[in-house]
Amino acid sequence: MQSVFSEQLAKQFERIFYARSIAVVGASTDERKMGSRWVAGLILAGYKGAVYPVNPSGGEISGLKVYPRLTDIPGPVDLVISCIPRTHVLGLLDDCAAKQIGGISFFTAGFRETGEAEWIRVEEEMARRARSGGFRIIGPNCMGITCPEQGIPFGPSPLVNKAGSAAFVSQSGGHAGKLGTISLTRLIGLSKLASIGNCCDLGSADYLEYLAWDPKTSMVGMYLEGPRDSARLMKVMGMATRRKPVFVWKGGRTVAGARAATSHTGALAASAGVWSGALRQAGAVEVSGLDEMADTLLLYQSVGRLERANLGIICGLTDGGGGEAVLSGDACAAQGIEVTPFTDKTRRELLGLLGQVGSVLVNPVDVSQRTGNLQAFDRTIGIVAAEPNVDLIAVYENMDILLGFIGRPTTDLMNEIVSKARQKYGKPVVVVSHPGAFEKDRVDVESKLSEAGIPVFPSMDRAAKAIANVRQHCRMNPGQVAG
Repeated sequence: MQSVFSEQLAKQFERIFYARSIAVVGASTDERKMGSRWVAGLILAGYKGAVYPVNPSGGEISGLKVYPRLTDIPGPVDLVISCIPRTHVLGLLDDCAAKQIGGISFFTAGFRETGEAEWIRVEEEMARRARSGGFRIIGPNCMGITCPEQGIPFGPSPLVNKAGSAAFVSQSGGHAGKLGTISLTRLIGLSKLASIGNCCDLGSADYLEYLAWDPKTSMVGMYLEGPRDSARLMKVMGMATRRKPVFVWKGGRTVAGARAATSHTGALAASAGVWSGALRQAGAVEVSGLDEMADTLLLYQSVGRLERANLGIICGLTDGGGGEAVLSGDACAAQGIEVTPFTDKTRRELLGLLGQVGSVLVNPVDVSQRTGNLQAFDRTIGIVAAEPNVDLIAVYENMDILLGFIGRPTTDLMNEIVSKARQKYGKPVVVVSHPGAFEKDRVDVESKLSEAGIPVFPSMDRAAKAIANVRQHCRMNPGQVAG
């Protein structure tokens, strides 16, 4: 990244993501107001730094003194969160310069995205004042940032994600928030998350440049509508993908979507084909939605690079294994994932263990003839893991049938075997578990598998697509160095 990376930019982002103090401008004694909820969220989330509410009326919020102006705060301020009306933002930026802050995040909206000339000019003036004042702007029209390691939650929330190595940058605050929620339930560890809005100052390329350098980040996901810094973004992306994977979901690919994107963040339109070609040339992997983004980040978190992606599939933990085997093979083939036949040696071992009648032994393997036999199930995983042509093991579970036929205690014991399989047999394991009638139990089982580092997908189609995305990154970037 030497030709792109800026040490100054890194220092600016460090003051934002690792802010030692945060001022919330627009907080009030009315706890229903957004600014007050932001203050409460920081406190309840366990933010590690100092929190300073700011409101001309003064008073006290959540046991904290409310300062009339930003410049009245006695100590240094790294990050400001603005929840004030747009008519007052320029005066606030003058105070930010006087206070020598690091950055300001504007929840405040109503600028370029309105299409009104007056507010476009105001947004441009905001960027000019930030440059002259020596600080950076996040947004406006955004939910801002989260850094779990620092205890900074996303938005006015008391919830903090599990700290990890996945970063997500989004022009949509809603998509950023939803990815954060999915990450909470599926235990995707986040290093940084940013809702970047209109990008009047810091643009998508700036965030990516920092995250490509950031030693706490090993993969980057991005939701983009129409960044105005697209030329620089592609240059930075081409450098970033040499260090770590970059997965991009491009919004506004249709006429209706592009129209909505323009109204949403003032995004500029470009054809879907142009975007897809530019992303491929930059070495980034394009994904088609929020679920696919989450699936792909989850898989990369678990397995890392996949130099090969030959899949060994185990189906029929109770019944219906034949149909599951066909479905699994088709889903993988559709994504170019190899499900290579087992060697004769492996088939002989499976035959001796499972028997011929009612069994599928070619890959996928159907274990339904040994339903509930924990030893046979464990041994099957070991035989498949020992197969030289298998790089990744998938276990297909039908929770409704499992719970109905063998009950929760035996189901839990089977999943304990799955949880320990990677460490025991030395190959990554994923689980496919469809939603169904026993959803509460299924979610509980998924949670336990997630805690053990086993990624769980709601369908074989989604698992196969995530595997294909990780594999595509490795094919496009064979010389990638650790980042």
